[in-house]
Amino acid sequence: DLKLNVDFDSEDRLHVHIQDSAGKQFQIPSNVLKLDVSKHANKNKASLKFNYFQDAKTGFGFKVSRGKDTIFDTTGHPLIFEDQYVEVTSNLPGNANIYGIGETPDWFRRDTTNTTKTLWARDAADPLKENVYGSHTVHMELRNGKFHGAYLHNSHGMDIVLANNTVQYRVLGGTADFYFFNGPTALDVIDQYTELVGRPNRIPYWALGFQNCRYGYKSVYEVNDVIANYSKANIPLDVAWTDIDYMDRTRDFTFDPVNFPLREMKKQLEYLHAHNQKMVLMTDPAIQRNSSYGPYARGLAKDTFIKNADGSVFFGQVWPGYTAFPDWFAPNTQSWWSGELRRYFDDLPIDGMWIDMNEAASFCTGSCGSGIPEDVVPEYPWKANPTPVYRPLNVSNLVLAPPYAIHNPEVELSTKTIETTAVHANGVLDYHVHNL
Repeated sequence: DLKLNVDFDSEDRLHVHIQDSAGKQFQIPSNVLKLDVSKHANKNKASLKFNYFQDAKTGFGFKVSRGKDTIFDTTGHPLIFEDQYVEVTSNLPGNANIYGIGETPDWFRRDTTNTTKTLWARDAADPLKENVYGSHTVHMELRNGKFHGAYLHNSHGMDIVLANNTVQYRVLGGTADFYFFNGPTALDVIDQYTELVGRPNRIPYWALGFQNCRYGYKSVYEVNDVIANYSKANIPLDVAWTDIDYMDRTRDFTFDPVNFPLREMKKQLEYLHAHNQKMVLMTDPAIQRNSSYGPYARGLAKDTFIKNADGSVFFGQVWPGYTAFPDWFAPNTQSWWSGELRRYFDDLPIDGMWIDMNEAASFCTGSCGSGIPEDVVPEYPWKANPTPVYRPLNVSNLVLAPPYAIHNPEVELSTKTIETTAVHANGVLDYHVHNL
């Protein structure tokens, strides 16, 4: 049993929301992503018009128009609304000019002849061919010299298919919660979209400069040589990055006491700042399971980690071995994480952080450290043990194996990430919020 809400948020933004009347379908909590819905416009003055209809074959449908152009039109296509599958299809003109639907690599102007964009954030093995690290369910279209945009407010895994002169959304849950933007320029669409979801922070000017980064530097002294060689070669260097090599056995907020001792890292930072240069270091969200490791012990005491269904902590396998993952729905997580950063910055006031592996990435499937004694810490350098394998998929569990399989290259959605059955502090399964 569905209900339709149509709101003219402003003269240039239209909100169309099709949802279940019972309200059981998951929707993104407003405290996670606070939308700017404070504005309301007179629909007679709005640039976008809304009409709905009943079709004898396909049932309910709707159109969004701007002047003589119909910019979203479900005519001829059924609306499908199931617990774990929502499908909405809109007609496109032939050879449509579509931009967006990220994060997937492709030509800037998307191929609309036969393209599936899968949105399921993951640490991709082949980032040139697969769905990768981020999920942005927004696109813009150029038609008759004017741009317009559409955004689906939904955090589930999905395929967005461009084929047969249509754009089709195939979503693993939630509701059909659409916002349409009038434009008419590309910048106007971006302005109207970010007015809704929030503006990006301004980036520092130095972030636009030349930067050096590579995995595999053996010591702080090698990095020092690299920095110096830029000057010798008269190549401007604005920022020196260092990967997880600097960490003590790849643990966050630590420094290798032999190859990257803190005293030498401080000297490097002082040198960079004296030459108007900056330092960026890697941080991963995966926290080593080890009671003698401060960040883990303090996080455990504050109950900040994602759980299994039985209430135990969910453990993956990442660079430092068995790891726990911050639960950003838990009430104490922000204060715990800020405290860890404060300790880190007190030791070394770096200029920027490189946040990696936060899809979240894991080298195994399921809660891999369960059943293994708490303080079993693999020897360094750690190897995945046991080697990650594809486990037999429990097809009867529809959270692990949804009835519709999005075009994610892995055998199951949970492979190489937090299991979809893991539970957050607000009781929500990771299945619903993974793409957040």
